[in-house]
Amino acid sequence: MALACALPAAALAQGAGLGAQGELVDRDVLRVCADPANMPFSNQNGEGFENKLAEMAAAKLGRKSVSYTWFPMVTGFVRNTLGANRCDVIIGFAQGDELVQNTNPYYRSTYALVFKKGSGLDGVDTLEDPKLAGKKIGVVGGTPPATNMAEAKLMDNAKAYPLFVDSRSTPPMGEVMVKDLVDGTIDAAVLWGPIAGYYAHKANADLVVVPLVKEKSGSRMAYRITMGVRPSDQEWKRSLNRFIQENQDEINKLLLGYHVPLLDERDNLITQ
Repeated sequence: MALACALPAAALAQGAGLGAQGELVDRDVLRVCADPANMPFSNQNGEGFENKLAEMAAAKLGRKSVSYTWFPMVTGFVRNTLGANRCDVIIGFAQGDELVQNTNPYYRSTYALVFKKGSGLDGVDTLEDPKLAGKKIGVVGGTPPATNMAEAKLMDNAKAYPLFVDSRSTPPMGEVMVKDLVDGTIDAAVLWGPIAGYYAHKANADLVVVPLVKEKSGSRMAYRITMGVRPSDQEWKRSLNRFIQENQDEINKLLLGYHVPLLDERDNLITQ
């Protein structure tokens, strides 16, 4: 009782249970922190691959259900969700980010170049290719490919898209950028691989998605994606690591179904 009285009131109000060694992890419900409109990752209709992965994890870990704390993926996301003990896991978080404690990665992907087949860019597989000179290329400002594009002198004609948007009022930038590509507003787009693969497939246009694994200089394009938990939740992290290890093939199949370019540690594409 004394321990319960010492717990943050906000956590108790959200129904948090006590996990191993007093961790604030609900033992009955998988409490997920997520963006309400950020496809292909998550939305309130449960259509994203992170939604599906949460359902898989809940079933494998013996949780009775999945509940969500919704917040747009903008500045303050971690503070207002995981950090406030309103939920117990962020399903997708880049490895090495100091805002959370990372689990082991459950996939590795890369930024990708997207263009129309037959537009004169066929065969391009790096941002250094001379065929891209003078082309109007869409890129999200502040992302690693913008640095590489600057080194390749491609930014003069580039169209920059915002890094953070409030999904409650603005459509995802990936959706906007691919629409601009299909409409001819831009000649090519550079996007995080899961976004590129999903929206290129959804566009029902003849689009080519090229994973950028051959860059010789500049920022790295490939990143490992983990789940994020609170630094104090060590046993919870171990439980999620076991889930990832034991279900990696099923996780890969889920991600491939959303057209995520999956890479092994040698930058080879995983296709099954």
